[in-house]
Amino acid sequence: MSATLAAVEVAGMPFKLGTDAYLLLSLLMFSLGVGCIVSRRNAVAILMGVELMLNAAAINFVAFGAAGGGLDGQIFAVFIIILAAAEAAVGLAIILNLFGLFKTIDVDHPDLLKG
Repeated sequence: MSATLAAVEVAGMPFKLGTDAYLLLSLLMFSLGVGCIVSRRNAVAILMGVELMLNAAAINFVAFGAAGGGLDGQIFAVFIIILAAAEAAVGLAIILNLFGLFKTIDVDHPDLLKG
């Protein structure tokens, strides 16, 4: 039985959203992130896939934290958001540097990274 995380009225009837819905959303986002990483050769698209996976983990932490009644999940989610912002900044800086040097952001050419 899943814990009720949100309760609203839809058409006059109570509608309860449990942990299962958030876990399903998280699974969908994580799967899309993995699919994006596996199928793309563009570095920016791969970076977006990693961001999707990090957001899916944050949703899991918030869902389990709210189901348990504590604030630990929200605190971990804030740390994940901070980590994702730092990762995006560093990743985009590396991508921009590579594009400036080699005029490509394709990850199929690892020989470009040799000194």
